[in-house]
Amino acid sequence: MMRLTLSTEEYLMLNDNIKIIFLGGTKNHIKIMVDAPREVNIVRSTVLRKKAGSQEERENLPKYYAEPEVDEKYRKRRNPKVSITYGSPEP
Repeated sequence: MMRLTLSTEEYLMLNDNIKIIFLGGTKNHIKIMVDAPREVNIVRSTVLRKKAGSQEERENLPKYYAEPEVDEKYRKRRNPKVSITYGSPEP
């Protein structure tokens, strides 16, 4: 599984013919646009759950579990010692 951070109007390409465009959103909701050929079946998980007749079919549907926040020791550290100066250096 891959976790990405995207800016508004950035997109992901799947193969050569499917584009997923991030349109924006809030903390709990995102808006995307999927550009794919008509032959590609795209279905929301809520629709799949409603179509599943029995409890057993619902349990067999693929599940997504959000990843917990990354522990502090694994986060990328920023280098606070970097400074940008303009102009020529003093002799």
